[in-house]
Amino acid sequence: MVDLHALLAIEPLSWNKVATALFCGSLIGLERQLRGKPVGMRTSSLIVLGTYLFVALSMLVVNDVADPARVIGQVVTGIGFLGAGVMLAKEGLVVGVTSAATIWVLAAIGVCITVAGEYIAIKMSVVVVIILYGIDTFEDMSSSFSSSLLKKYRNWRLKGREKRWDEAD
Repeated sequence: MVDLHALLAIEPLSWNKVATALFCGSLIGLERQLRGKPVGMRTSSLIVLGTYLFVALSMLVVNDVADPARVIGQVVTGIGFLGAGVMLAKEGLVVGVTSAATIWVLAAIGVCITVAGEYIAIKMSVVVVIILYGIDTFEDMSSSFSSSLLKKYRNWRLKGREKRWDEAD
């Protein structure tokens, strides 16, 4: 007879922490996806989960070769490259910086799950959603944030949409 508990066990990892990683990534990714931004639910969940796995597993191999702090540093570096790939420079504007920053904070939440705990990671995920949604909403309501750079960016996005519609005809 198959022992179901042994079959489902992922020790030394934790299903609670895996679920927290998926929840935190999905929460932030849902905000991005609903607003048509890059780095949606799937990508966000994988970034948080992957970071949790790297850090949690590195804590098992603590010796002269594998130091968890070094692994965290390498994750930060690798995530930086991933974020840089999301940014684009077009017509004098740099776009995708918020998506790159979101990728960076997703990795930090994965580290947080391992080092600080699940509840802090969930709270930080809520803070990130408040920042992403709240500040954008505030900028839309406030005319003082309608700087020329922001207007250029919005016009650039509208031009891109018009081109796609023209090409579809």
